[in-house]
Amino acid sequence: MALTKNKRRLRIKNRIRKVVTGTEARPRLAVFRSNKEIYAQIVDDVTGNTISAASSRDKDISSAKATKSEVAKLVGKALAEKALKAGIETIAFDRGGYLYHGRVKSLAEGAREAGLKF
Repeated sequence: MALTKNKRRLRIKNRIRKVVTGTEARPRLAVFRSNKEIYAQIVDDVTGNTISAASSRDKDISSAKATKSEVAKLVGKALAEKALKAGIETIAFDRGGYLYHGRVKSLAEGAREAGLKF
């Protein structure tokens, strides 16, 4: 029996998480994408703490009238600014089982433009 789209994505996500882990020196930028919104957070997997987070539901971002890809880029920039304030410059990017194009790619490009290195 064929896997559903979500089960397939979760299998890919688990395969990625075997390799990509976040440490205090180089935390992980985790992405979750729903049909309407996009969420990103920077996580230290050693302690299990979320260092900073941003989403398309934030007040300053949700008020922007833009396409989903443009909103994802704004989320990436907002997250990078929060991370730089917290003293984080380099991260490990975790695409969460999604293909690296569209909104996920826009979020990564926004984070890179704002100063994060990965």
